[in-house]
Amino acid sequence: MIERLIEASARNKFLVFIVTIFALAAGIYGIYRVPLDAIPDVSDVQVIVYTDWEGRSPDLIEDQITYPISSLFIAAPKVKFVRGESMFGKSFVYVIFEDGTDIYWARSRVIEYLNSLRGNLPGGANPVIGPDATGVGWVYEYALVDETGKHDLSQLRSLQDWNLRYALASVKGVAEVASLGGFVKQYQIDLDPNALVAYKIPLSEIVARVKASNGDVGGKTFEVATTEYYVRGRGYIKSIADIENIVLKVENGTPVYVKNVGTVHLGADLRRGVAELDGKGETVGGIIVMRYGENALKVISGIKKKLEEIRPSLPSGVRIVPTYDRSDLINRSIATLREKLIEEMIVVALVCLVFLWHVRSALVAIITLPIAIILAFIPMQFMHLTSNIMSLGGIAIAIGAMVDAAIIMIENAHKALENFRDEHGREPDNRERAGVIIAAAKTVGRPLFFSLLVITVSFTPIFSLTAQEGRLFRPLAFTKTFSMFFAALLGITLVPVLMTLLIRGKIKPEAKNPINRLLVAGYRPLVDFVLRFRWLTIVCALLVLAATAFPFLRLGKEFMPPLNEGTLLYMPTAVPGMSITEATRVLQVQDRQLRQIPEVVTVFGKAGQAETPTDPAPLSMFETILTFKPFDQWRPGMTWEKLIAEINANIKTPGMANIFWMPIQTRTEMLTTGFRSAVGVKVFGPDLGSIQQTAVQIEKALAGFPDTRGAFAERPIGGFFLDFTVNREAAARYGLTVGDVNDVIETAIGGKTITTTVEGRERYSVNARYARDFRQDLQALKRVLVPTPAGAQVPMELLADISYNTGPPSIR
Repeated sequence: MIERLIEASARNKFLVFIVTIFALAAGIYGIYRVPLDAIPDVSDVQVIVYTDWEGRSPDLIEDQITYPISSLFIAAPKVKFVRGESMFGKSFVYVIFEDGTDIYWARSRVIEYLNSLRGNLPGGANPVIGPDATGVGWVYEYALVDETGKHDLSQLRSLQDWNLRYALASVKGVAEVASLGGFVKQYQIDLDPNALVAYKIPLSEIVARVKASNGDVGGKTFEVATTEYYVRGRGYIKSIADIENIVLKVENGTPVYVKNVGTVHLGADLRRGVAELDGKGETVGGIIVMRYGENALKVISGIKKKLEEIRPSLPSGVRIVPTYDRSDLINRSIATLREKLIEEMIVVALVCLVFLWHVRSALVAIITLPIAIILAFIPMQFMHLTSNIMSLGGIAIAIGAMVDAAIIMIENAHKALENFRDEHGREPDNRERAGVIIAAAKTVGRPLFFSLLVITVSFTPIFSLTAQEGRLFRPLAFTKTFSMFFAALLGITLVPVLMTLLIRGKIKPEAKNPINRLLVAGYRPLVDFVLRFRWLTIVCALLVLAATAFPFLRLGKEFMPPLNEGTLLYMPTAVPGMSITEATRVLQVQDRQLRQIPEVVTVFGKAGQAETPTDPAPLSMFETILTFKPFDQWRPGMTWEKLIAEINANIKTPGMANIFWMPIQTRTEMLTTGFRSAVGVKVFGPDLGSIQQTAVQIEKALAGFPDTRGAFAERPIGGFFLDFTVNREAAARYGLTVGDVNDVIETAIGGKTITTTVEGRERYSVNARYARDFRQDLQALKRVLVPTPAGAQVPMELLADISYNTGPPSIR
């Protein structure tokens, strides 16, 4: 069959060329359609269930949110495992599915299961699924900078939330635009408890009245003469004055307004994340999260184009500063691989020219090689593979073997033509030459075809890899297989055609090739020697093999080779309990020090969480992205390792261990293992106290290792709590329930979101609680008044025991 295919191809040149041209067109189309990225996304197929329950402690979140949701998915179809994390006010549940599960099928199943849970969760807790993306999808980050000082952080945050975010979310391939830093504007009602007592107005009445005073309604239609009018009741809160003038009660014909029992002003909502740029102070940032499976380069290109469209409409003095751009890494990676592929092709071409000693014959192999590479992109497109360093690396590995068929066929044709000249004493005519070439190709066609297939099959074991290993190495195996297959196919179709067209003119015998003669002259004595001293040769080979054992056993082992992404992620971690004020101060000091390093261009720091389910970071976790100048602008002698060592030596924050990583690598590892470094230790124990004690001992032991840059142990009971434990008997004497007391704790101390204003496209919450003077210390909290059914006001200290305690800052 192979012989017939070779002859049919050689006799039907036009048909072979037409098929090749169409296949080439499909391959070129595939090159532009295959997504581009730096490395393959090795993260699991996962769906994040995110629940925001404002102001609740981690243990309460765990018991009432995370545990019920996690247990719901354990028996769901195709679920490998479920991982949950409870933090202050937030719950994250990661549902990890089996490899190969369609992401949108998985999301549909999660939504289906969540629907069965609704009604069983506490009021105000509404679980939602995260974006169809992973943390690895963070492809672009930026900061908003006001150079005039006319716009405060709340105005910049409003610009980000209500303008930039929606504009950028419209770019194809964007799953989410997350906001970070600044202040979210909030209408705040600071109540005077003494005024509430004087007017006999409970907190619950204020909540109800404010909520009832914010809303529009529709009254259907009203017809006047021949015209129909739509009826609207307009009542949305638009300003501070609207809130101040909400009536709470009427006493002796005199209305009591909100402004009579407190002050209304614009403030900042509770925040759990801070952004900082170049050590100059707080800023507002945005994070572009790419949709699962999209083309990172196209998404980033679309983002940049959209930002250019937005730029003229920005307020005067406000500009957008890119702080992380993965396209730089992608372009560098692809350019490097493209350069290496071209170099390999040039080397192969030169080798063909040198050893074949015939330019036109060498063109057969030179033409076939790029065609086989281009054709490999056809199955890549249909299999939704990404062009990255692994998949293109598979092609690079295959290049040397891809030209074997062409070279051997050409050499055999040369030998056959030489034999023809020896037998007939003349050069063959065109018809005879074609016959000789076809016969020579048929002679070696079958073994060559199957030898290439054998090499192709040699990578079959890689396809059996699963999980992260499979996702990393399968693209390499696929592209090598595709390249080798098309090289084998072209070897029995296109190569015979090109040989009949290009192998013409005078061809020197192999014996007259000076390179061949030189190599044979050097190789023949060596072969004679090893054949004469067989046992000595075998012993020497075994000794060399044995000598490799020592260095082999001392080689380091790592799952994925380190990739210099060109940017650095500095991740010091503090012990739990750091306030947002202190976190902001420390972040700014660190960023200012980092910005002074000559090689650094920008420093974009983050403490805490961005507004996205893909970032479950506590406030004690710092993430600072450093972008650098081109390497040729670095100080003489400065290397990547020396730079990290310099940063590690100069940046020291008490109680915080330095961790340096690359952005993509960091998020890949954190999503897979939950660790913030390449090496970690998990500690299991009977209780949190013994776990923490053991973890701290391990931290101290590891910190003393000579190769350890920093060691840090998480403190599972390192959080600080102020507990109000309701005395049920005392509350009962005043006719109060635990819920009555807890409502006051939630509203008067923590502040309760009552309603949301609608101001065009913008939405802002309205919050009510005691003024700061009445809740700023423990003694003030003890005097917080709780209204009883009889109308009396009872201090909190008579109804609850108030104490400081420690506990888990987060629960996993």
